[in-house]
Amino acid sequence: MLPPEPTDFALESTVSPVLKNVVQRFWQVNRRDGNAIRETIIPKGSVEIIFNLQEDSVAIPGLIGGRDFKIPRCFISGFHTVPVSLEIPGRQLFFGVFVNPTALRKIFRIQGKDFTNHCVDLMLIDASMNSLWHRLMEQHTFNERINVFTDWVIKRLPETSKHEKLFDDFLTTTLTKPTSADEVSKMLCYSPRHLSRKLYELTAMNLEQTLIYKRYVQAIDLIHHSQLLLTEIAHVCDFSDQSHFTKTFRSYAYMKPTEYRSAKSHVSGHIFQNVR
Repeated sequence: MLPPEPTDFALESTVSPVLKNVVQRFWQVNRRDGNAIRETIIPKGSVEIIFNLQEDSVAIPGLIGGRDFKIPRCFISGFHTVPVSLEIPGRQLFFGVFVNPTALRKIFRIQGKDFTNHCVDLMLIDASMNSLWHRLMEQHTFNERINVFTDWVIKRLPETSKHEKLFDDFLTTTLTKPTSADEVSKMLCYSPRHLSRKLYELTAMNLEQTLIYKRYVQAIDLIHHSQLLLTEIAHVCDFSDQSHFTKTFRSYAYMKPTEYRSAKSHVSGHIFQNVR
């Protein structure tokens, strides 16, 4: 039986030019079918601000790499290197924003190590998130929530330097060809050592770790959007062989690529299962 999918999933990929240095896209899930589901989110190479807009603020339990946590009303989901599992009741209303890593750091003054493999309650970091959550709750449509968040973030728009733009492009786009540490260093105009420090501030990974992570994320993208065999995906993503690909994929996703391909849903990086 195919895994369940949210009954109302919306994705807005067109973002105002004013916001392009902060926001990549918006999404919303509104599910009220009464069926409890288990959602597993494998590391997928993105940074998101997520609002849990349940009217009664239902406490949703979960695991990050096997550690218990409860989803707060507003949190960051960052460059995780372990899966996140959620036990979601029959009602679910999440509003999310994919954001650029350098903008997130400037707006909230936090580094990658503060939110990687953690569920960070943004209301403890920024008091304005409480009123923003209430304003989002008062809206009735996806577009209304986009407008509310846009109004909030415009007042906090950070200036983005050329270097920061290069970092965001590197971290948020999928690799299209094998890329070495030296090539990335030249592209971002830093020595490999200095670049590793900069990347660690944004992702909690050094340069070599980031490159491996991006190859893994590229593989996820190809599993979803191509008909390539897994052996072909391993080659395209520059893994030394199929065994190396499987070992790397499993170290992040806690499952083999074959298992993920069989279980994947319509949303890249997400797996849904009925809870009986």
